[in-house]
Amino acid sequence: MTNPVTISAPEGLPFIDIVREFEAPVEKVFQAHADPELYARWIGPHGYETDLQRHDFTTGGGYRFVQRTPTGEEYAFNGVFHVVRRDELAVQTFEFEGAPDQISLEYLTFERLEGGRTRLVGHAVYPSVETRDAMVASGMQTGVEEGYQRLDDILDAG
Repeated sequence: MTNPVTISAPEGLPFIDIVREFEAPVEKVFQAHADPELYARWIGPHGYETDLQRHDFTTGGGYRFVQRTPTGEEYAFNGVFHVVRRDELAVQTFEFEGAPDQISLEYLTFERLEGGRTRLVGHAVYPSVETRDAMVASGMQTGVEEGYQRLDDILDAG
């Protein structure tokens, strides 16, 4: 089952909110973010290959990955995990290396729901409305929606 993704980018404000529910417990959704092998399997749009070069999902850790499109284009991303609390919260930076110095601060909250389900709430703050608008225009919604569909498949498989 694929639940809808809600993405909000309020007019004139430099942030994006993303909310998505999963038919799996918080522990499994968190683990799919923490485990480098699992993370590389679901992050990003369908057809993209992810080369996860670093992924230390702990407080003070960091990450870098390169995504390759089916036509060979490459997009690199990096950041630092400022706070990671197991099954609860991750606070990180996010930088698309194609737009250096346009770094967002992201909060990812893992909420327990009845029936062993999870609500994932993301809040990303950008340095300007223009930077936020560029992220929205980049096709971010497709990457989020398709990535979460793949995450559903991983969670369903156990």
